[in-house]
Amino acid sequence: MTDNYTEFLNPKFGYSYEDLYDPFKLKSIACDFYKYFESRDAKKFEDFVNYQDSKGTGMSNLQISTVLIDSSYILNDFIIELFHLENEQGKFLKEVEHEKDVLVFKSYFQKKVLKKFKKENLSELDWAELDRFVSDLKKTAFPEYDFINDEEKFTAKFILELIEIEKNYKWFYEGGKFAPENFVIPDLIKAEADKVLNEVKHSRIIKSEIMKEEPGDLEYLSFIVSELEKWIFAKKFFDPGVKNWVIFFEPQKLDYFNLVDSEQPDREVPEMLQAPSGLLQQRIGFKLTDNRMGKRHVLNQVDYCMFCHDRDKDSCSKGLSDRFGNVKINPLGIELEGCPLNEKISEMHFVRKQGFPIASLALVIIDNPNLPGTGHRICNDCMKSCIFQTQEPVNIPEIETNILTDVFRLPYGYEIYSLLTRWNPLNIKRPYPLPFNGKNVLVVGMGPAGYTLSHYLLNEGFGVVGIDALKIERVHENYCGIKDENGFTEFPKPVKYFHEEIEEELDKRILQGFGGVSEYGITVRWDKNFLTAIYINISRRNKFRLYDGIRFGGTLTIEDAWKIGFDHIAIATGAGKPTVINMKNNLIRGIKKASDFLMALQLTGAAKENNLANLQIQLPAIVIGGGLTAIDTATELLAYYPVQVLKVLDKYEKLVAETGEDDFWSSCNEEEKEIMNTFIQHGREIRAELDLAGKENRIPDFISIERKWGGVTIAYRKRLIDSPAYRLNHEEVIKALEQGIHFAEGMVPPGNFK
Repeated sequence: MTDNYTEFLNPKFGYSYEDLYDPFKLKSIACDFYKYFESRDAKKFEDFVNYQDSKGTGMSNLQISTVLIDSSYILNDFIIELFHLENEQGKFLKEVEHEKDVLVFKSYFQKKVLKKFKKENLSELDWAELDRFVSDLKKTAFPEYDFINDEEKFTAKFILELIEIEKNYKWFYEGGKFAPENFVIPDLIKAEADKVLNEVKHSRIIKSEIMKEEPGDLEYLSFIVSELEKWIFAKKFFDPGVKNWVIFFEPQKLDYFNLVDSEQPDREVPEMLQAPSGLLQQRIGFKLTDNRMGKRHVLNQVDYCMFCHDRDKDSCSKGLSDRFGNVKINPLGIELEGCPLNEKISEMHFVRKQGFPIASLALVIIDNPNLPGTGHRICNDCMKSCIFQTQEPVNIPEIETNILTDVFRLPYGYEIYSLLTRWNPLNIKRPYPLPFNGKNVLVVGMGPAGYTLSHYLLNEGFGVVGIDALKIERVHENYCGIKDENGFTEFPKPVKYFHEEIEEELDKRILQGFGGVSEYGITVRWDKNFLTAIYINISRRNKFRLYDGIRFGGTLTIEDAWKIGFDHIAIATGAGKPTVINMKNNLIRGIKKASDFLMALQLTGAAKENNLANLQIQLPAIVIGGGLTAIDTATELLAYYPVQVLKVLDKYEKLVAETGEDDFWSSCNEEEKEIMNTFIQHGREIRAELDLAGKENRIPDFISIERKWGGVTIAYRKRLIDSPAYRLNHEEVIKALEQGIHFAEGMVPPGNFK
């Protein structure tokens, strides 16, 4: 072990990087934390010990939430000290403070401005004059504010300051319901007001004819605030550059039977639906298709949360029940059972709002140590059970994933996440892992169920051997470590910056095979670098071994497992084989099972430019079904086709240049010639569009071209609103339609269907 492997740990604690993987050392670190906790706050530590000793028995949910939140702050500080991250924690607190103006003004806009003005008032407002006035006001009275680089933040800040000044002047001159007795304007407020008023009067940005002859300071201030309210209301509708401002966030009402905007491209085919033309999103290739929310929008979602844990109404975690204790069902027939893991969601949000993402992460990991595999674009049971049932829910998966990435972006932040999955004092059932108990478990399947079970068993002191029938690549061995039968021959190297050392563009990322359906069944709507995070974390465990290419029941039988010496076998193979539908000729050439297609696309690397894998599809293409697998298959078909024809064109040109046209075509039969000619023609059209888009500095329009060739259509036997995809996760339907997919309702293939 070299010194630079432990330099990120505070030497005063006396632990090395290797100690973070030793069950006995982790127990010692837990004891150090308890001493640290008691020294920081003896009363809260006593409450924590009572919770720990009782395992929560006899405590209300609110009492447990309070103890966990209080303890998470102390744990946050302990980890900050252990990893030397005091400066980084300070940045999180400054970030929250920086965004406060935006969130406070958002509330003012919703509660005051939107009640004062309605859309029909827009015709009465002179937007050009209002914008002229406010622009002059900003230049003269607030020149120090950076409106160019962050207009939203400083717009909120300067208006809030003027509102506060006007309020103080009203209290002084007119009194009021909330005015303090014998109120005197504070010197700081008076000085700021004088500065603003002097600049306004000197520059004469207020036209004299609209003010009375000798207006007082309060009249000036009230006029300015009144104009600002008109301006900010008009700006929402007249300025297209502010459509994504958090200030203007308004929760949309939920119409469960109209959750997806669509239009009919052909009035004579009313069964066919597509996204409104203005909402189309061009997708080029296989990079990540959803880069997630920015920080301001995430913090807005945190602010939107009601923090229902303090009333034991956190249905996102516990589910929605009626007064008899029965689980409620939403209008689409979905049971609202909340998070399957009962994550501490409201508590996570509450702590994150204060500026403590490590504390938030620790709260989540109590119930979900493999949270890189959940979150944004993966699960949404929590959202469906959110307390907001008549308006859009809090986007909990976005917040959860952002908390994880906040920590990942810290120096050695991945090591903090990794540590918390083994050692987490907030998890009173298993605060640190047990030492090896001598028993070994064979876990069959390395998908989400398999790796989650493996992690749990390792923390319980078992040895685990994971096997999978797929090929699993050995990636990042320097971060995973190298083992023989006795343990590590080369200990894992710590990850300093996950986004620099581990993350890769998805179209360049090595297809690992680890993660089962998460690897091949989920498209690039989800960042599979998170799967790599789980892979590395479990590979680092000393008592874990992973073997690929082993088919249980074939390569390895139950009897073989007992002979080898396993004490238990856990089957975690998931769905397994594809669904074979009852349709005549459903296995003939040209028809693929969706799971086979997705697996071939993801695991063979067919979508990579330099890969020779042969996966042939043709347009038009029809996907039969209405579930999320159908959605994924349709979007990947549409994205893969341009890649395929460009690869064909490239190979054709190279072969013809080398062997000649006659030699090339002589090896093809008539059917192959027809297909090849189509691919070559389509490849040239795609290439021409890429060239033209480059010259015009725009995104290529593949949707229009592919629709001309027939595109990709999802055919479902019922209505869109009846489909599992719509009922379970309508956001995925929206995203698919935006990428150019058509949805055909009431289309039943020949066969016996109910």
